[in-house]
Amino acid sequence: MAPNRARGLSRRDFVTAAVAIGGTSALTACMEREQSTSGDPATSVESESTSTAEFPRGDPDAIPSGQHRWGEYLVRDAHGNTVPPQQLVTIGLGYEGSVPPTDEEREQVESALRTLEEAFQWGTGGNAGAAFNRGLLFMLGYAPRYFDAVGQTPDQLSTPEDVLDAVGEDPAKADPYDAVLLMTSDIGSIVLAAEEALFGELDEVNGVSVDATFEGVFSKEGRHTGYVGKGLPADKLDEERIPEDAPLSMGFKSGFRGNLPAEDAVTLSSGPFAGGTTIASSTLLIDLDRWYDQQSDERVAEMFCPAHTTDDVGPTGDKLGSDSGITEEDVGRIEEDANSRGRVGHTQKVARARDDQFEPRILRRAEGVATNQHDRAGFEFNSVQRTMDDFVETRRAMNPEEYDFDVPAENHGIVDYLETLRRGSYLAPPRELRALPVV
Repeated sequence: MAPNRARGLSRRDFVTAAVAIGGTSALTACMEREQSTSGDPATSVESESTSTAEFPRGDPDAIPSGQHRWGEYLVRDAHGNTVPPQQLVTIGLGYEGSVPPTDEEREQVESALRTLEEAFQWGTGGNAGAAFNRGLLFMLGYAPRYFDAVGQTPDQLSTPEDVLDAVGEDPAKADPYDAVLLMTSDIGSIVLAAEEALFGELDEVNGVSVDATFEGVFSKEGRHTGYVGKGLPADKLDEERIPEDAPLSMGFKSGFRGNLPAEDAVTLSSGPFAGGTTIASSTLLIDLDRWYDQQSDERVAEMFCPAHTTDDVGPTGDKLGSDSGITEEDVGRIEEDANSRGRVGHTQKVARARDDQFEPRILRRAEGVATNQHDRAGFEFNSVQRTMDDFVETRRAMNPEEYDFDVPAENHGIVDYLETLRRGSYLAPPRELRALPVV
C-alpha cells in the first residue's frame, strides 16, 4: 500500500472511531486529526488544513422544501451514481415537550435546525462536479408514537411493530423512539459538531452562534453510526476477503442511478404533509464469514442475479456503470433460475416490487457499515419512500416464503446472511412543517 494511502486510511479510521464515540472530546480529537495534512486530497478531508470555522456556510432559504431532496447535493461518480457521504449519525429522540406542542417549542426546534443550515452548506452546495461533501445533510422524522401522543398518525405511516410483523420479523425489535434525526457528511467533525450544537454542548458552530437547542423538547435516547467509502470496510473489519476497494462490507457498491426512483416518486403527494416522505431506519447484522466462504461468482449471483458474472460486474460492481443490469426479463426468469441454477439474486428479487413502469419504490438515502459494537459486522440502512407499504412490499420480496420454488436459504439472495437488530418507521414532513408537527 502506498504511504499516502496508508496515512489517509489511518486518518479515516480515526475519524470514523471518533464519530462512533461521539461527544465533545471526540469532536476535538476529530478536528485535530482532520486538520493534519497527508498531501493526498483523495484520502483526506482536504489537502490543506481545515477547522470548524472554515467550512462553507449555508443559506437556509435556498434549501429544498423536502427534507429528503438530497440528490442534487450529493457527490456523483463518473457514471452519475450518487455517492453516500462517508459518515452517518442516526440519533433516536424522545419527546419531552408539551402536549400539544407550543408555538414557543416549535420556534425553538426550528431555530436549532436553521442554525445548522446556516453553519454548514447543504451537502455539496449544489456543485455538480464536487468530489467531496464538505457540508451537512440531515432529516428529522417523527414516529407513530409521537403522532399518537400529540394528535393522530398520518395514513401513510405504519407503526414499526406492524412493519416488522408484515415482513416476517419480530415486532419486539421496533425502535422505541418518538423521532429520529439522520445526519451525514464526508467530514466527521461536521456531524459531531452538529450533534453537539443541538444538545447544548457548543456555544458556536462553524462561526455561527448557537442560540437554540433541543433542550427540554428532545432527549437523546439512542445513537447509531455508520461509515462508507472505498477501502474502509476492508481496513476496519476483521474479514480479509473483503475487496480492498469495496465501499461496503459485502463487497459491492450501491446507489446505481438506474436503480433509484426519482425523488418525486417517493414524495407524499397529498395529505397534511404533502411534500414530505416516510423514513425506514434499520440496523442489520451481516454474517460475513458465510458470505465470503462462497466463490466470487456465487456472491455475484446472489447479490444481483445468476445471469451476472464476476467478469460482468467487476470486483466491486464498478463495471456495471450506472445500472445494476437487472431487467424485467431477469425478474421473469426467477423461477427458471431457481430450478436450473439452484439460486436467485437479491436485486433480481427486489425488482419484483417495482411499479408498473419498472421503477423502484424506495430510495436508499443514508447507509453505511455500522460502527456500534455488535457480535459481527453490522449495517445502517435508511430509505425514504412515499408510504411504509412501499418499504414493506420491497422488503417482503426478499423473503423465500414469497416464492413457490424450493431453493436453499443460503442461495436465496442475501436475506439469509442478514439479521435485523432494530427497525423504525418515521414521517419526515416538508421543512416548513418539520418542527413538532400535529395532524
